[in-house]
Amino acid sequence: MRHEMRIPVPASRDLFVNERVDEVLQDAGPDRAPLDFHRRLPGYERTRVVELPDVAAELGLGRLWVKDESSRFGLMSYKVLGASYAIYRALCERLRAEPSWTDVNELVASVDALKPLSLAVATGGNHGQAVARMARLFGFCARVYVPANTAAARIEAIEREGAVVTVVDGDYDDAVRRSAEDESDRCLVVSGTSSSGGEQIARALIEGYSTIFWEIDDFFREHSANGPDAVIVPVGVGTLAAASVRHYRRAEADTGVLLVGVEPLAANCVLESLRSGRLVSVPGPHNSVMAGLNCGTPSGLAWPWLSRGIDVVVGVGDHRAHEAMRRLAAAGIVAGEAGAAGLGGLYELRSGSGAAIGKTGLHADAEVLIVVTEGATDPVAYADIMRTIRLPGSGPEHRLPGRLRGVHHR
Repeated sequence: MRHEMRIPVPASRDLFVNERVDEVLQDAGPDRAPLDFHRRLPGYERTRVVELPDVAAELGLGRLWVKDESSRFGLMSYKVLGASYAIYRALCERLRAEPSWTDVNELVASVDALKPLSLAVATGGNHGQAVARMARLFGFCARVYVPANTAAARIEAIEREGAVVTVVDGDYDDAVRRSAEDESDRCLVVSGTSSSGGEQIARALIEGYSTIFWEIDDFFREHSANGPDAVIVPVGVGTLAAASVRHYRRAEADTGVLLVGVEPLAANCVLESLRSGRLVSVPGPHNSVMAGLNCGTPSGLAWPWLSRGIDVVVGVGDHRAHEAMRRLAAAGIVAGEAGAAGLGGLYELRSGSGAAIGKTGLHADAEVLIVVTEGATDPVAYADIMRTIRLPGSGPEHRLPGRLRGVHHR
């Protein structure tokens, strides 16, 4: 049974409480096939779950955990989970069969017949780097399109994977449209929007992200603990949020889990779509520092799951992302702007801004898990934000511990 929860609700522009949620979605039901696939890739390790008791006490929660994706396959982002599985499924489709393989060398050899083949993608940074990594693994070319305001460090990280990067004169949606032009028999567009090349790709991206939530289940089972009352995820086009819906709204899941999405106020396309009751685009410019979340249009494939499965979406300003980054750093977790959005949303929900009280929310002893989706993918910006931190309840500002200063790409 769903926990009865109540939270202070910020101004309506900042938050939407979804009254149309179905406790069980019959078309959810993900399986562990993506997790089994990821376990066979070189470098697979289950990412850590970290408890933050001090932050929980500060926010008036029972317990608070972070699922830290900043070390996933050495790429500082969860995105490789979706990209790798989506590319794999697309290659199987082109081969008209699923190859038999036990190590990655056998898998790579099995797709030689498809060469020459290129992968194309639009990205704010992390997704493009993940696609470029997979292209390098398979021996394909990669063409990556980024918005005009993409940080140099993110472009360089993609180029280090061997991809050709093109800066598009426009925003993320413009980059998506440009990448879609490359779709051909010899070029596979790896997009999460489902409007630029393939519902199959977008669906497989969502399926790939399910690994995160299976790992969370395994963590709590191994520690003989109940799962969280609420799970909070960042929202861009909505594929990760859709993965959370498919996992926690499946028939055999605990339907008491509250699902919360967090997106920038400057790019709150899912919030506005929920408010409108249909998929809508939010016009730019999308100028949030949360670069990976600066998306103006939700994924068409993710939308049906979001509209029926996510309980709350909260929009946050850049100051919330910065606040969350500093608080996570004080707890020993390096998170980029988009990665810290979940905690930023939690701060916003607990801030009490606005007079209304929502019908659902976080009760005083709620046990909450947030997904930190990225590390410091822009080291210069991270160092600037982290130059000084103020610890809760402290007087003077404190220098960031040396082990967290000067973060570089791993």
